Amino acid sequence: ETIPASEVGSIPNSPDVWDKIDADFQFAYDNLNPTPSQAGRVNKWAAAAYMGKSKLYQQKYAEAKTWFDDVIANGVTWNGVKYALNDNYVAIYNAENDNGTAEAIMDVESANGTGDVQNANAFDDLNYPYNTGLDGPGNCCGFFQPSFELANSFRVGADGLPMLDGSYNNPSNELKTDYNVESADPFTADAGLLDPRVDFSIGRRSIPYLDWIAHPGKAWIRKQDYGGPYSPKKYVYYKSQENTFTDGSSWTRGYATMNYTIIRYADVLLMAAEAEIEAGSLTKAMEYVNMVRDRAAKSQYWVKNPNGSNAANYKIEPYPASQFANKASATTAVRFERKLELSGEGYRFFDLVRWGIADSVLNAYLQHEGKILVTMFGGAKFTAGKNEYYPIPQQQIDLEGSDILKQN
Repeated sequence: ETIPASEVGSIPNSPDVWDKIDADFQFAYDNLNPTPSQAGRVNKWAAAAYMGKSKLYQQKYAEAKTWFDDVIANGVTWNGVKYALNDNYVAIYNAENDNGTAEAIMDVESANGTGDVQNANAFDDLNYPYNTGLDGPGNCCGFFQPSFELANSFRVGADGLPMLDGSYNNPSNELKTDYNVESADPFTADAGLLDPRVDFSIGRRSIPYLDWIAHPGKAWIRKQDYGGPYSPKKYVYYKSQENTFTDGSSWTRGYATMNYTIIRYADVLLMAAEAEIEAGSLTKAMEYVNMVRDRAAKSQYWVKNPNGSNAANYKIEPYPASQFANKASATTAVRFERKLELSGEGYRFFDLVRWGIADSVLNAYLQHEGKILVTMFGGAKFTAGKNEYYPIPQQQIDLEGSDILKQN
């Protein structure tokens, strides 16, 4: 139903809405049950985590720290389990664990067999690898591909630490890929040292793709010279879940039921680390970051070949105290850890904007990718002061009048 223009009111451009956002979170924290009776219900601790995030975005670091301290010390899941990192990094991206992990703080619930496939993860289906047939999930569509730059970011040195100076993009450190290599042609995967999270986050040639087959490379890519050689891997259903955790009643068998996590405990720890750097303790920030890294270092959960060997040459170590000896180097580490830990989950752009570095980082990214994917990125440029924002819907401007609400 269209609202008559006379009832729309006049809402001019204004960024001054944080007080209203915070008031909502405060009300939720004060009134929500910490342990609701039904799985999937948002509880007071989700509100507390989101309030901390709101304060972080406002650069009110001391307030953010207070909220995160409360969540870390006292927060519990809907059924009263204290928040913690799952031992297995990939557990939170598995529908069999929905509403049952200690790491999930707030998520979007999904279901299948309800008579409406939109209740499943219809929004994810277009992201699955392309043209998989029965060998992979969904048989569609390949529209969400990890970048060369992201994959390279998982390169580590002999010390098991990321290359925070950006040298991961140097030719000597770039990951070996099957770009322009046919799936029928031989290919040997990269043999260098990698953070093990690369193969939880990115589908790449010859590495097992969940419990399907080893990723065949180009055959599962819509157009390599447009999007590159990689496929997404998070929030993709398993072969063993076909017809149990999927709804095949529509045009694709790939509508999966899997909760999509809005905030998880690792995210909270890394946000808390930021707040600690600004308003607390560098040592505490290092503790939080290394908790996240130590979880990723549990080798029994790394991606394995069918014979039980590691699928790649994995290595990851905690940061030494020297990395957190000053604010600048500690900040570099925390920001990069968010990139690695949360890759493909929708946080990166907003992190770059709130840090005030979207211009420099994204233009360097576009330049790097544009050398390879000319048709996709050639000539693309991020414009500071403009591209940080989404456009205001034209319909809203028309309803209010362009003299009241101005386009960004």
